[in-house]
Amino acid sequence: MLGWLRLMRVYQKVDRISSEHLKHWGLSVAQFDVLAHVGASEGMTQQELADSLLVTKGNVCQLLDKLEDRGLISRHQEGRANRLFLTDEGRRLFEEIVPLHEAVIAERFSVLSEGEQARLYELLRKFDRALDLDAV
Repeated sequence: MLGWLRLMRVYQKVDRISSEHLKHWGLSVAQFDVLAHVGASEGMTQQELADSLLVTKGNVCQLLDKLEDRGLISRHQEGRANRLFLTDEGRRLFEEIVPLHEAVIAERFSVLSEGEQARLYELLRKFDRALDLDAV
């Protein structure tokens, strides 16, 4: 239980740091996540994005509406699915913000040695996979 509480505390702190950093571009953490996922895998469907972000299609629709209104993302109907792409402005922002945000997060993790970071990753991956097995 103490591990879970500590994990939540760390997550909340990193989320707060992320929120503050992303305010400069007028993005929420959720909007950044969408931009980063679509930018890394253009042409993905809305359902693939929802599955990747572990949210509902309704939540994804709201996020996409806002990013589309800002001219950062476009949806292309393909059969019954919408495929997602960055606009030119979205790609420019993606190329600017993703490396900077990754650097902010990496800086926070730098208090751990490379070995400690690798061990933390392995432990969290193991826990993540075990939770996936429980869901089946």
